[in-house]
Amino acid sequence: MTSSLLRPRGRTRTGPGAGTAVPVAGSTAPTPILNWEHPRMGVLLGDLADGGEGAADGASGQIAGLRRAHRRISRSIRPVYSVQDERPVSEVLRRGRGSCSQRLAVLEAVARASGTATRVRGLVVDGSFWYPRFPRMRHLVPDHVLLAWPEFRLDDPAGHWLTVSELFGGLEQLSGAGGGGFSNAGPETLFEALSRTAIDWDGTTTALCPAADATIGPTAGTAACDLSAYVLTDLGHFASRDELFARHGQTLCTMARLLAEPVLGRHAAGA
Repeated sequence: MTSSLLRPRGRTRTGPGAGTAVPVAGSTAPTPILNWEHPRMGVLLGDLADGGEGAADGASGQIAGLRRAHRRISRSIRPVYSVQDERPVSEVLRRGRGSCSQRLAVLEAVARASGTATRVRGLVVDGSFWYPRFPRMRHLVPDHVLLAWPEFRLDDPAGHWLTVSELFGGLEQLSGAGGGGFSNAGPETLFEALSRTAIDWDGTTTALCPAADATIGPTAGTAACDLSAYVLTDLGHFASRDELFARHGQTLCTMARLLAEPVLGRHAAGA
């Protein structure tokens, strides 16, 4: 049983409704969360530039750069269960650890600093999605989890928006790759998983998510690529994660964050 006591009060989390959504252009500007002008971000950007080999132009160059940044962030920022979604990316870099949301924010900051506009899609996800991570603490898992899912504007004639779910390939391609879906258990988080499997919030994938070996492990072959059943509300697009959290609050109320962060903020994902 999830808990409704831990989420912010006085917040109405409803989507824009069919046919009423307003196009969101996104931005490359720094924000309080995406403070890419900070010197620590400068160090990261310098390291990424040094590691680039024959950078391509246009959309293909943008995607290659974002993939390189994703791999670097995966290696250098330890995954933990931090609950402070509004933590500036410079502070995440200083600590060397961060939640899935915080590490996605670092990726967004890299994109903006490199001239690629970003925006986020706000999703309210059923807390039961996180049950495998907290099997003995289900009563403390919030019933609604607010997720900021990034998108990147590509430099092509149509100005397509690339969701982070498709950074490493199309959803159909990823869903049939044979690595299994995302189980939300163990050390792998959504941030790592998106590089090897489909993270499908809309139910668009038609292929199953075959496991690498369906005979190994208690959950082998059971993890899904289609995660749409967990999406309670699609809040639409926002110019930044700052705007999303300002309008809809973070997953946990202020008091819950203050009490949980000292413990969860250091607790390694999967431990």
